[in-house]
Order: sequence, then C-alpha cells, then structure tokens
Amino acid sequence: MDGGSKSPRLAHLRDPSQLSPSPSPLRASFLDPGEEEQEPDASTESLYVTPPPSSPLVPAHRPAIAITTTNLEDTIASSSSLPAAASPQAEGVEDGDVPPSKAHSGSNPRYPAWLAAIVLPLAEFIDDAADPRAIFTDLQEIAEGESGSVYAAHAECVRVGKEGCEGAALVAIKRVPIPCDGSPKLTDLRGELELARSLRHANVLRMERLYVDVVEESLWIGMELMDRSLADVLGVVGEEAVDDSGPVAVSEKMIARFVWDVLLALSYIRKHHIAHRDVRSDNLLLSRAGVLKLSDFSNAVCSPPGTPKCSDHVGVVYWQAPEIRAGLYDPLKVDVWSLGATTWELAHGDPPFMDVEDTRLIVGHQLPPVREPETLSRSFHDFLHLCSQPVASRPDPDELLNAYFIRTACPRSEIVRLLGQCKAIDEQQLRRQSGDSDS
Repeated sequence: MDGGSKSPRLAHLRDPSQLSPSPSPLRASFLDPGEEEQEPDASTESLYVTPPPSSPLVPAHRPAIAITTTNLEDTIASSSSLPAAASPQAEGVEDGDVPPSKAHSGSNPRYPAWLAAIVLPLAEFIDDAADPRAIFTDLQEIAEGESGSVYAAHAECVRVGKEGCEGAALVAIKRVPIPCDGSPKLTDLRGELELARSLRHANVLRMERLYVDVVEESLWIGMELMDRSLADVLGVVGEEAVDDSGPVAVSEKMIARFVWDVLLALSYIRKHHIAHRDVRSDNLLLSRAGVLKLSDFSNAVCSPPGTPKCSDHVGVVYWQAPEIRAGLYDPLKVDVWSLGATTWELAHGDPPFMDVEDTRLIVGHQLPPVREPETLSRSFHDFLHLCSQPVASRPDPDELLNAYFIRTACPRSEIVRLLGQCKAIDEQQLRRQSGDSDS
C-alpha cells in the first residue's frame, strides 16, 4: 500500500535526563516475566469458504465494480449473519491451504481460452471454482499501487478456525488487471506467492487466495484487512498533530514495539532462508489490534546455504542496505540494515538521506547522525549502531531480539490508542476540508 506524506518532525517524549548509561545492548532477553507474546492472531485462522459455483456463462457486458461509500463497520453491525455456503474441504488439504486448482487443465468453463492461458502459471494458487463477485461485496478503494488498487470489502462467508462459517467479515482485496498479452507482473506475482505460501506467522501478512474475475479480466487477491501502514501513521502524526487529548506523537517506547514486531517477522522468515529486501515503513502494516505485519514480498528471495550471492538492485535507496549498491551481497544481511533505517525514520518522521539531492553520493554503511540525539535514550542509539554495522559484524534478527532497546517497548494497547488518534485526526481533516468546500 502506498503511504501518506511524511511529517517533517516527530515530537519526542523521551526525557533527556534518562540518558544514563544502559546495559550492553545485547545483554538480556527483552521479555518481561509473565508477558505473553505471539498468541495466535485471529487473522491467521480465517480463510474464505468457496460458495456454490456461479453460472459458467461469461457476461456479454462489462459492468463496473459496485463501490459503496457507506461505512463498512456500520454495515456489518446492522446486518444479520449471512447463510453459510457449503463447500466440502478437499481431501488432503489442511485448513488454511489453497485447494488444488482445476485451471491446470485449461478447461475451466468460466474462462475464455485466452484468459485461461494467461493465468495458467498461477493456476495452483487460484480458486477457479469461485466467482469473486459472489464472495466480496461493498468494495471501497483504500489504496492505489503500481500493479492495481486495493479495496476493503465484505467477504460474504469466511471460515473461522475449524468451526465453519460466520457472516460477513471485512477483508482486503487487491485487483490486478490481466492484459490480453500477459504481463511480467504476473510472473513476479507467482514468485511472491511461491515464497509466501509456506509462511504462517502473526507478524507476516498473508495472501489468502486468488480469484479470477471474468467480467473485468482481473485477478482478485484476498488478504487480511489492515488499519494503515507505518508510513501512513508518520503522515498523520507530528509536531502539529493534535486530537481532543492533546499532541499526538510516536514515542520511543512505541518505536521499540514496532521494531519488536518487525524483528519477530524477520527472525521467522530467516529460518526459512528468506530475505525480504524491501523493509520500509510502507511495507509494515498495522492491524486494528496494534499488531505490525511485514507485507509485500515482491522483492523477496530464498537463499539457502550454498546459494550464490545476489547482484540485483532492489528496494528504495533511503532504506537500502549499502552493500546492494556495491555489487554482490548476501541477501540475508540486508533486512537488518533496512530495519535500522526504518527505526531512524520513526524517530524523525522522514527516512534517512532525504536531504541528499544526488543519492549516488550516499556511501558507507553508517546511518546519518540522529537529530537532537539528547532526546533519545542510549539504548536507542545502541540499537541503531548495531543495525548499521558492516556486513561481517551486523547482528541477525535473533540477536537483536535480545537488545536492551526492545525491553522498553510499550504495551500493545498504546499502539491501538495511537491508531485511534490517527483516525480522529483524519476525521478532523475531512470535516475541515468539507467545511472549506462548502464556504
């Protein structure tokens, strides 16, 4: 998802008097006694249940998708539970897996021949027996990306754990147009899906299923609906951001909580030998429960032991590990540097090196000096220093999970409160804009 505009500065809530020397940044576990983390997220249990197949006839006309402007939460609250659509679980398919696709044969009656041929490389990921328009309703566009728009929608029937179906739930749908001559983006999507299919973690955003819309010839990708990205948060809060309770800012303790979640995600994918290679605020999404999730694996690679080093330039320069610009590099090392750049960004409101007009002049492995360093704790500075080490001495995510800075993380409830403040500020701005247009 695309992030919002960046705030020039964040208000820091750290008292300079707290700059007394702290323990070694890698001293001890950050877990407080009795604190429970990594509880199963409800989103990891939900999968869409395939409704009865719709008519195999392809409509002769091409109606636009019905997009509503009503509040989706209000719609759910006021609607009764929808009847469940029976869909026997395919034999040998575990709950949470995409069922085997019949598109391999290229004989799906719903598809024109040319469309079946183009989506064939994605056949194993597509639920080709389902019409997405029968499953997802009340679409609201919430973001626009390079490959397609993202919508919030009602999923008419979703699987909740192993208990069966419940009524309408909110999900995210990304629509990717399918050109008649195919697209390299579809090949890229297959690579992303192959990497992401085995990832099941509370801090990694999942793509649930793929569907083919034969009306507008597009792929619909079902995902968990998130509240907003970290980039969106930074675009809302800042020195001038206020709500009814006063100034709104990202505190250092909140940064520690965000970093903790990212490290859990990076530690998990590292165990699968996967490097994300595009860690930045735009790709870090927050759920309404305040859980941060790593998203967009379009630049990710699998690099098991013995794999040659990478040479391709990926990512955005402000968050890009310096070795990517220098030649061959170990992909499993770059995500930690990018996390350091994101941590720097969270403390300032904009990413590092934004003031460098010619990004070719960015050299070395160090991040820029922190502005007003006295406003941030010693453990924060130590963490940035660890992330920006040269490749040979740069710690991996598991080591950083023991950094003292992580011990300072705020409770999850404070992140939920921050999201509520962001929503209130958004609503204030909308009311102000509406008033200006009426005057």
